[in-house]
Amino acid sequence: MRLASRTLVVVALAALPLGAQQATHTYVIVHGAWGGGWDWKTVDSMLTASGNHVYRATLTGLGERVHLATPTTDLSTHITDVENLIRYENLHDVVLVGHSYGGMVITGVADRVPDRIRRLVYVDAFLPDSGESVVTVARNSRGVRALVDSAKDGRIIPVWVPAGTPPPTDVPQPLRTFTEPLVLTNPARRQVAGTYILTVDPGKAEADDDFYPSAQRAKARGFTYYVVQSDHVVERTAPGELTAILRRTP
Repeated sequence: MRLASRTLVVVALAALPLGAQQATHTYVIVHGAWGGGWDWKTVDSMLTASGNHVYRATLTGLGERVHLATPTTDLSTHITDVENLIRYENLHDVVLVGHSYGGMVITGVADRVPDRIRRLVYVDAFLPDSGESVVTVARNSRGVRALVDSAKDGRIIPVWVPAGTPPPTDVPQPLRTFTEPLVLTNPARRQVAGTYILTVDPGKAEADDDFYPSAQRAKARGFTYYVVQSDHVVERTAPGELTAILRRTP
């Protein structure tokens, strides 16, 4: 079943017309929790090599902007980060990509500037409704709550990173980015086309994946849907396959 899912992705890509394969776009990529724009450098290079324009956002308090974290940094801060990138770079017809936690952010951005977005692409990401936070939308809500409860000084520590690890590496996530509910007020966001890319660990069933509920929401909304056999950090472990899908964004 796992191999079949991967084969479906390859066949679907090969079946697209040549013109679709050569189309170029402007991509804005939003990383996941604890990460940074640095994590998408390889995908950026691959997309740029095909003539695309790529902007890798780094959210406040993360990545190379880790020194800007404050106790008030929240989901709204991160949505504004990306909204301002789009506005100040005067971008239009944007393919807005969000990985993991980045799905919360791009949903909020689509609510604010739907007229500037060509397509939303959720990469193993949360697809929230209004009023939901990371804590409430996550399938493993109890596990996420445990992370939140373990926060120190308003930050969720990435315990998998050994102390003293030099950059680039995962850094503490501002606590309020996980607890602030997303507020959506603009129905025009629902008119923006969507793609969902679910990554599933080898040997694991789709239905058991942490992001399967969000993937099901995407399918119910008519999103283009792909399954890639990879762990969650697909931008690191399968950047070529991920880029191949992103390149063929209609």
